[in-house]
Amino acid sequence: MASITILYVEDEPFLGRIVKESLESRDYAVHMVNDGNDAIAVFRQSRPQICVLDIMLPNKDGYTIAREIRSIDPEVPIIFVTAKTQTEDVVKGFETGGNDYLRKPFSMEELIVRVNNLLRLSKKTDVAGASHITIGQFEFHPNRYELKRGDTVRKLSHREAMLLAVLAENMNVIVQRKDILMRVWGDDSFFNSRNLDVYITKLRDYLREDPAVEIVTIKGVGYRFVTG
Repeated sequence: MASITILYVEDEPFLGRIVKESLESRDYAVHMVNDGNDAIAVFRQSRPQICVLDIMLPNKDGYTIAREIRSIDPEVPIIFVTAKTQTEDVVKGFETGGNDYLRKPFSMEELIVRVNNLLRLSKKTDVAGASHITIGQFEFHPNRYELKRGDTVRKLSHREAMLLAVLAENMNVIVQRKDILMRVWGDDSFFNSRNLDVYITKLRDYLREDPAVEIVTIKGVGYRFVTG
C-alpha cells in the first residue's frame, strides 16, 4: 500500500527532524520544507494528502501558504502547528483554510491522531466519488466542515465534523460510545463522555429540519444514525 504523503513546513531544525523521523517511522512519506518561499513548489511537486504547517516561518508565513494551497486544492487537509496561543490566531488559522490547530509543545501521539482523523474525513466520499456524503436532505462536506441543505450552509467545528463523519460511515448501524470517543477525542474519559453528549445534542439540532434523519440513543451502548 502506498504511503500517505505529508507536506511538513517547519523552520526549527531540531523539532523538524524529530517530527519527520517519527512520521517516517510510521510509514508516512514526509516532504519537509524550512523556508516558506519553497512550500508551494514542493506542494505542487509532491501533491501531499495532508499538510502540516508552522505559522511563523522565514519569508512567508503559514497563513499565506495555506491560502495559496487552498487556491490550488480546496480539499487537502491542513493542520497548523504553532506556539501562538491567542484566540485570534486560532480563528485566523481556520479562516485561511486550516482544518485543525495544534499548539507547541505537542506530543507525536497527538499529531498522529489529528493527522489520521483528518485523513479519515478526507476519505469520506459518496459512491459517485464526490467529496460529500448525502444524509437525507443534507450534504455533508467533511473536508470543508460544511453541512448543506438546499442553499443553507452551516459551518461545523472540527469535533462536530469528526463526530458526524463517524456516524455517517456507520449509517443505520449501532456505534458504541467508547468507539466514538476514541475516534473523535482519542480517549474515553468521563469529561470527554460528557462532551460527547453535548455534541450529539448539537448535531440533532442541526439535523432536525429533516425528520427522516435521527440520531437514536441506544441506552448503555451508543448511538444509531438513522437516515430513513
